Amino acid sequence: MTARARRGLLAALAVGLAAWPWVAPRYFVFLASLIFVNVVVALGLNLLSGYTNQLSFGHAGFLAIGAYTAALVAIHAPRVPVVVTLLAAGVVTALVGLAFGVPCLRLGGLYLTMATLAFGFVIVEAILSLDALTHGADGLRVPAVRLGAFGAFGDTGRYYLTAVTATLMVAAAVNLVRTRTGRAFLAIRESEIAAQASGVPVAAYKTIAFGLSAFYTGVAGGLFAFVVGFLSPDAFDVFLSVDFVVMIILGGLGSVPGSVVGAAIVTVLHDSLAAFQNYRPLIFGVILIACMRFMPGGIAAATRRMSMRLVVSLVLALMTLAAVPPAGAQQGVTDTEIVIGCSNSFSGPLAYTGEQATRYGVDLYLKVVNDAGGVNGRK
Repeated sequence: MTARARRGLLAALAVGLAAWPWVAPRYFVFLASLIFVNVVVALGLNLLSGYTNQLSFGHAGFLAIGAYTAALVAIHAPRVPVVVTLLAAGVVTALVGLAFGVPCLRLGGLYLTMATLAFGFVIVEAILSLDALTHGADGLRVPAVRLGAFGAFGDTGRYYLTAVTATLMVAAAVNLVRTRTGRAFLAIRESEIAAQASGVPVAAYKTIAFGLSAFYTGVAGGLFAFVVGFLSPDAFDVFLSVDFVVMIILGGLGSVPGSVVGAAIVTVLHDSLAAFQNYRPLIFGVILIACMRFMPGGIAAATRRMSMRLVVSLVLALMTLAAVPPAGAQQGVTDTEIVIGCSNSFSGPLAYTGEQATRYGVDLYLKVVNDAGGVNGRK
């Protein structure tokens, strides 16, 4: 792709993103906000895994730290500007990432991956244990994000907040990989021994990568808290970490544009396959294995060999997939009513939940869905 064509494509993309909340249904504005959140997470994870070969399955834990930090700041200090809140979420998460990364420097390969996996479980248990602060399993309601005299943000405001933040994070990542630090990351990715022999302080740069990755994910966690409006430990399970890994492998390890594309595709697929939620691990596991087997460089490497016409066709196909309302094909959704089915155990290990918890969960679900625009625009 020539420089002129690239500039034209970026300009068209910018115009489309700016106009999106004014032409798209509210649900798809919400979905686009989630895509931007996942873009920031994928960028952070790619800085760690794609540039320094430190594979992490614990980034759902970093996302949780950022989300709960932003939520607690919004609850206890509502006058703090949203930019400061997001920075606080990123800094707190980065400090945790540094504290976790330093002792893990001696680990590598599978051992490091297992350590990050354990980290994700530890964070979820910590959230459950600190119920006086996080409300534990009951969940934490996040106040609406406010911007001074403009008041609380609606769907459009949250969309632009996530879009601008993601754009700034992409620009920062692009510039970072061109700096001395980025070149050191690339040297470590190619060969730690060769990098160390060339005078690159491998341990220091791997620690920096952990901190930067955690900062990115913490900022994304703050955005996630404001977009969703309700936090629960169940939202940050290990499968979410697997989704993040799928994003960067599908998009392309060591590629900033690949992180953006991978995050968009996985988010749209996740939403389109909502009716097959129980098969999510299987579906994304197959995608992960297929990418590693047939497209090891990800979409970013594959598109370099494609013509411009084919790239545009793929983008249009993805936009068409995103435009299919997921609820329209679900059982119980008609033109006149929406039937929501749920089940709850009244015996066995989950008997303690009972009717009261079921009623609370249904009421909470309806509120979250209605706040996000309802189902197909109906509340």
